[in-house]
Amino acid sequence: HMVYGGYPRVSTAANKEEYLSTLTNDYLLKDTLQTGELKDPYQIQKILLLLAHQVGSEVSVNEISNGLNIPRSTVERTLDLLERSFVIFRLRAFGKNKRNEVLHNRKVYFWDTGVRNMLLREFSLSQSRSDIGALWENVIVSEVMKWNVLTGNVHNVEFWRSRGGSEVDLVIRHNEDIQAFEIKWSKEKSSGGWGFEEEYKTPIHVLNKHTAVPFLVQLQRQITAY
Repeated sequence: HMVYGGYPRVSTAANKEEYLSTLTNDYLLKDTLQTGELKDPYQIQKILLLLAHQVGSEVSVNEISNGLNIPRSTVERTLDLLERSFVIFRLRAFGKNKRNEVLHNRKVYFWDTGVRNMLLREFSLSQSRSDIGALWENVIVSEVMKWNVLTGNVHNVEFWRSRGGSEVDLVIRHNEDIQAFEIKWSKEKSSGGWGFEEEYKTPIHVLNKHTAVPFLVQLQRQITAY
């Protein structure tokens, strides 16, 4: 699932990478260009590749525009179109509007990790893969987003970061109920979220490759029940 994503036909395809290549080219480029909003496939490819490298990171429209020498308005239209097409999604920051919290940035993820890996031409699941942590984070966050959509979008799915650099990868909020998660491929829990537990009186749970399965099974049962 981490490598090839969750499209049903991927699991039965004889050549998964070839199928993903066809899907990516048809879905991401051909369908996007047919909307008439964007004309240059090369610009879309450049933006998509940059987003694939920045999964789980806070993405700045200005930085994309300056780094790729593409007008800001084009970047904004591309991101909006990719979101409406369910290629990517962005998480908002959570907070109480305190001076020490970052509230206006967004993180970017792909709905399907197979599509993301196809853009990077990287299908390894080696422990030494440089982006293994980001890939794992994308899997977890995208599954939570799918659960939220399929159960009525009643939760706010966000992240939290202080201006000092403390961060919580995933915050799931419904009214006054808050759940917080640190997403790590390894077992260790870092102290990256210091300040959050004290401020919001909410423990931070770790979702790693050993603890995430019960969590994901629980989400799947809620989808089935819904």
